[in-house]
Amino acid sequence: MTDLAILYEHPRWFEPLFAALDRRGIDYRAIEWGNHHFDLAAPPPASVVFNRLAMSAFLREPEHPIFYAAAALDHWRRGGADVLNGPDVLAFDSNKARQLSLFRSLGLAIPATRVVHRAADLVGAAEGMSYPLLVKANIGGAGAGIMRFDASAELASAVTDRAVPTSIDNVLLLQDYVPARDGSVVRMETLGGKFLYALEVATGEAFDLCPADACIAQPGRAAIRMKAIDPEPDLIAAAEQVAQASGLDVGGVEVVIDDRDGSARFYDFNALSNFVAKPLEVLGWDPHEQLVDMLVARIERARA
Repeated sequence: MTDLAILYEHPRWFEPLFAALDRRGIDYRAIEWGNHHFDLAAPPPASVVFNRLAMSAFLREPEHPIFYAAAALDHWRRGGADVLNGPDVLAFDSNKARQLSLFRSLGLAIPATRVVHRAADLVGAAEGMSYPLLVKANIGGAGAGIMRFDASAELASAVTDRAVPTSIDNVLLLQDYVPARDGSVVRMETLGGKFLYALEVATGEAFDLCPADACIAQPGRAAIRMKAIDPEPDLIAAAEQVAQASGLDVGGVEVVIDDRDGSARFYDFNALSNFVAKPLEVLGWDPHEQLVDMLVARIERARA
């Protein structure tokens, strides 16, 4: 059996990871989710399986593999594979409502949020909340499925016109719009449940804040202003707590400092860390090396 299989969906996002593995002479199989199928009678594709599926896959392929991947990863884990960012992590990554519930259960502040499964219920669910509000798709990615509404009449009109976001799981979030202090959010990356690095990312009016090479290189996409920072210890501890509670092997946690009261409000969990563009310039080191170290350790453990 092969030692390592990397299941991915976006063809460009993992070129740096593949290059790092090649430099280290690590044998691996790169398998695309898009044209994949599996036999329930067959063994896992490798002793260590690394899931790199993006939730934004549905934007690129109507027949996306998000729910398919959950079945495959669970099957391979039952077959004895060591699955990184496996089905339990995918269950959080593909469910913003569940992410927010996890944050609250850990004692972390979140934006006020109500969850509906019918667009027609959005106006009623908003009663007692203060505008502006966001309507978010429960499964998003790359800023997709997020709209801001500044008044109840505006939301009601959008519902009537069927102009509100949709989610591929038919779940929507109605959420307080949190004004970001200094116009930025903090994205903390973790590896093996431990803090790896953090970025301060300028938001502007955008919701797509992906800081990686393949995101920034998209035609017509404005450059994102970002810089490496050292977050407060309590934020680092919170990010590690989220990663450990969810079983996240590699991924990021995002937090916004509410300019109204200074509260740190946790709002996103992202299991697809393809890391920052130009890491040597931004961080002074390449986090792919630490990721490869972790993969080597998991391979050696699987061989033992």
